[in-house]
Amino acid sequence: MRQAEIKITVNLDDNNMPEEILWESTDAQNSDKVPVKSMLLALWDHNYKNSMRIDLWTKDMPVDEMKRFFYETLQTLGDTFQKATGEQAIVEDLRDYCAHFADKMGIDTRR
Repeated sequence: MRQAEIKITVNLDDNNMPEEILWESTDAQNSDKVPVKSMLLALWDHNYKNSMRIDLWTKDMPVDEMKRFFYETLQTLGDTFQKATGEQAIVEDLRDYCAHFADKMGIDTRR
């Protein structure tokens, strides 16, 4: 059996607010720690039948980038849900909502 590891390092200020988030993976093409401004991690606990989450963002994460991050996350959640369940109809509804979200947040979706 093969094993891979993903490591997330969070550097905190004196008030425990994230100042820097770094991630690295044993499967990455290089061994550099990659800095990011925000992360959302969701895990499913099958014993308790609930999700566990870690949502972090650095103090200097720009609001416009956070809006874009959420838009792209919602889009890719739709892709994942369709692959996992085959539920095309509800994914189309989610895509409609994503378009509405982008419009309300002023996100340019052409890039």
